[in-house]
Amino acid sequence: MWKKVVMGILLAISVLAGFFVAKAQVIFNNSLNQVNRDYDTALANVDLSGIKVNSDDQIVNILLIGNDYREEKGYGAGGLTDTMIIATMDMKHGTLKLTSLMRDLVVEIPGHGKNKLNAANSYGGVELLYKTIATNFNIELDGYVEVGFSAFTKIVDKVGGVEAELTESEASYLNSTNYIRKKSSRNVKVGKQTLDGAQALGYCRIRKGGVTTITGLRDDYGRTWRQRTIINAVFNKVKKMPMSDWLDIANSVLKKITTDLTNEQITDYMKDVVGMGTTTVYQLQIPVQGYFRSGQNGEFSCGSCIVMTSGGSAWDTSANAEALNQFVFDYDGKGDFEYSRGSGE
Repeated sequence: MWKKVVMGILLAISVLAGFFVAKAQVIFNNSLNQVNRDYDTALANVDLSGIKVNSDDQIVNILLIGNDYREEKGYGAGGLTDTMIIATMDMKHGTLKLTSLMRDLVVEIPGHGKNKLNAANSYGGVELLYKTIATNFNIELDGYVEVGFSAFTKIVDKVGGVEAELTESEASYLNSTNYIRKKSSRNVKVGKQTLDGAQALGYCRIRKGGVTTITGLRDDYGRTWRQRTIINAVFNKVKKMPMSDWLDIANSVLKKITTDLTNEQITDYMKDVVGMGTTTVYQLQIPVQGYFRSGQNGEFSCGSCIVMTSGGSAWDTSANAEALNQFVFDYDGKGDFEYSRGSGE
């Protein structure tokens, strides 16, 4: 008798649990359905024939694109990409990685010759940007996520702001310029503090030569470091929040995000990240130290251009391509990453 009662209770619990899991999945999918999907620009459809690209079934690489959609400036979806970061989920080594591709890198843009990396999107959208990255860095990407500035500020506000440590030059610059668009938020200070969405966006956009990070970086080197640092801070806060808050954040920003990833892919990737249990995000910036020069003189003459080299003065992307592939596919998170020239050949 008691066995039947217990079995009945267990059956009822399993049925209820199944119902609530199914309902939660429906709610989650309804939220994800708000994302702008452009399957015509799916990276899987980009023709990479004749281009050598590396991939690994245990490693997922997603291109994060930051674009400025300010209508009052006349900027549109086909404009210059302000931010380009490869987010790597490395299940082989149990690590998460972020690699910034600096916007001013001189690269070969298929069909358009040599130009800055951030020009590729304006010439041919996300598809050409991917083909350009594949051509110059020999890496396969599994999808992309494009985020406008307004979505970024909302995400930061939804997680309650993020902590950052500002130098005197950063605080002074942000309080005296329009990089922080909300005038009421132009009150940052020197040292550690919590930045709201408008402040965090302004902080991530700084690329003024005389403004340095706490690590001593300037120009676009400092800007890309700030971007990775803030993304990492947002990630750490979201991980500690309950699932209900995740849905609240998603419902407020997903309409401003474009991706070629399906609901199933996003859900699976989230489960994989949670399952990895890691709290550390490793970072790299391309170009790596010692393998680039200024483009102010020579064949690629422009004030802000960065010309990649392989140790000499000639334009050569091979060293930086090798460094990126070593970091993405081989680095296991033990010790600091050090690029070893020729070890991947």
